[in-house]
Amino acid sequence: MSVVDKLKSLHSAEEFFELLQVDYQPEVLQVLRLHILRRMGQYLVSAEFEGKSEDEIFVAAQSMLAQAYEDFIKSNPMAERVFKVLKEHDPSRPPEPGPKPAFVPLTSLKTGS
Repeated sequence: MSVVDKLKSLHSAEEFFELLQVDYQPEVLQVLRLHILRRMGQYLVSAEFEGKSEDEIFVAAQSMLAQAYEDFIKSNPMAERVFKVLKEHDPSRPPEPGPKPAFVPLTSLKTGS
């Protein structure tokens, strides 16, 4: 089975770290697992594996996972913003053009009684 096929078959963050032999702190992974795996996925998508040996692919994937882990050790999810919902609520992002959704304060709502 190829390295890429093995990666596709994994189900937990711990399995990725074990397969790729990357050290991690369980308490860090417990909190940041989705962010780390999402970032690794971003790195994998931008990688070119065509013509590479299985050993080269393994080392590249190992390096990408280690880098993704380091990204969140040195920073935090709010600064890295790997998920769409965090990107959309980035205060440094310019506002989207067009009308904003109307804000309806709860105090203006009437009950049916």
